[in-house]
Amino acid sequence: PNGSRIDDEIRAAQELGIRFHATRGSMSLGESQGGLPPDSVVESEADILKDSQRAIETFHQPQRHSMVRVALAPCSPFSVTPDLMRESAAMARSYGVRLHTHLAETLDEEQFCLETFGQRPVDYVESLGWTGNDVWHAHCVHMSEREIALFARTSTGVAHCPNSNMRLGSGIAPVVAWREAGVPAGLGVDGSASNDSSHMLAEARQAMLLQRVRGGAGAMSAQGALELATLGGAAVLGRDDIGALVPGMAADFIAYRQDRLEFTGAQHDPLAALVFCTPVNVDLSVVNGQVRVKDGWIVDLDLPPLIQRHNAISRAMIRDELLPR
Repeated sequence: PNGSRIDDEIRAAQELGIRFHATRGSMSLGESQGGLPPDSVVESEADILKDSQRAIETFHQPQRHSMVRVALAPCSPFSVTPDLMRESAAMARSYGVRLHTHLAETLDEEQFCLETFGQRPVDYVESLGWTGNDVWHAHCVHMSEREIALFARTSTGVAHCPNSNMRLGSGIAPVVAWREAGVPAGLGVDGSASNDSSHMLAEARQAMLLQRVRGGAGAMSAQGALELATLGGAAVLGRDDIGALVPGMAADFIAYRQDRLEFTGAQHDPLAALVFCTPVNVDLSVVNGQVRVKDGWIVDLDLPPLIQRHNAISRAMIRDELLPR
């Protein structure tokens, strides 16, 4: 409704040279219709489906090592109607693209689903066709053993967002139980509204530490956290061409200098240092064989004007004003 489109995100990703899995989000059920989003941010379901089809046909690249893929992603099961969930699933599967939404994040959501649909969140999405190896859900903090077994049996993926869950007080997701059951699991940052750093290394660190709070010091190792952030993420996205440096995989990797102050005294175990020590920004990032970050700076990007623009937009949003383009 505000004029922003998935096209803008994809164009920015292409300019930066990053590999991008864009999701066409949607909200159609406003507060006046019993949903949770404000009426000002919802779209008609006809418009959502039409633009979802356009986004897939315009941008999705199914081939191996592709740089842009598109998934369909209603914001949550309670911000759209059951019909849109079903129709989005049918469209995605007809085009061979993936499905994503936020699920079982809070106890409030669980109560809402029980009162509105007569089902727990996981049971509700299963009834709509939203389980399977082409689906991944964010959060899944509140899941029973039966629901975890369902996800494992159907290869339904989960994106764990530990910093967001802590910021909002949502709870601690049962990541160890997922992994033991065989649920595909990766890491996410949620969004800027609930995560003020969006730092994947910080997410890996917090994922490890939170699982130790929940299950003891042996619950998750540094290596386990990095596997969650790399191979786990690739599995959740349905990709066997990223996530590791082996022959035949895409040339995507990052590197950190070991002589940094943050790693002082920890060089006997560089992997553990990377996860346990203060999260740092990458010194080198290579995507598709091309250097995109060098010496800690994004290549071919004039950052100061972007920072100024971002801050100006933020001030305008706080004032609830429109900024001239």
